[in-house]
Amino acid sequence: MNDMELSVEKPVEVRFSEVDMMQVVWHGSYPLYLEDAREAFGARYGLSYAEYIRENVFVPIVGMNISYRHPIMYGMKPVVRITYRPTEAAKIIFDYEIFDPSDGKVFATARTVQVFMDRDYSLMWTSPEFYTNWKKSVGLI
Repeated sequence: MNDMELSVEKPVEVRFSEVDMMQVVWHGSYPLYLEDAREAFGARYGLSYAEYIRENVFVPIVGMNISYRHPIMYGMKPVVRITYRPTEAAKIIFDYEIFDPSDGKVFATARTVQVFMDRDYSLMWTSPEFYTNWKKSVGLI
């Protein structure tokens, strides 16, 4: 594997329905922001949910860690930066940083880990061929 970094930045629209009575984004809204970032990454780099469906694989999240540093308030316009972390294992790892684009203040950091499963819900111990080909196409191997 090389040291090439694949990242995308996705602006977040904080909706009123995502905040609590203090007008702070509820902690349960953050996974949705991460999901939006994964979709933006897939659209940019060709590793989308539509591709997983075409290849007959599931890619469930088996690990998610979010560290909350500062509250996001209603009306703020944060950005999620998603970064792909290469691994030789049959999994997809992303790191995230949710920050204020005006001053760089970091609201939260996160990591997700996804694995591959076949349509019988069996864990795939080796990377599917399409995923290895994707890594080659973006210059990771």
